Amino acid sequence: MRDDPAGLAEQVSSVLRHLVLLLRRTVAGQPLTSQQYGVLGSLEPGPRRMTELAEEHAVQLPTMTVQINRLEDAGLVTRGGDPADARVRTAGLTAEGRERLRAVRAARIAHLTEELAALTEDERATLAAALPVLAKLGRR
Repeated sequence: MRDDPAGLAEQVSSVLRHLVLLLRRTVAGQPLTSQQYGVLGSLEPGPRRMTELAEEHAVQLPTMTVQINRLEDAGLVTRGGDPADARVRTAGLTAEGRERLRAVRAARIAHLTEELAALTEDERATLAAALPVLAKLGRR
């Protein structure tokens, strides 16, 4: 498997899909989608340009605009502008948006904690050892 990047890629893709679904189940039944929570997470460091958000989430600008409109209507996001360029639109978290993001993360961590507790100590150690490699893939 080590010498077969395509086979490894297939397995990593499958495992990551299942992990994403595990995390999505945590927010099932919530008023926001997992994609909308992802947008809130992108805004956590501070306001961002709409074009940056669209690029980061691999969607067209009109699609991101719809997401931001919904989040704004829910009171989770505010819109702003760039004083240096009036054409630029930004979005930022409200206090309620920050709290909702914190709550969903806490729920995900609690759920993952339960799942990880069911693993053996050796399995958790293996997972911990793999995290730097997975993080490296995520930064590319």
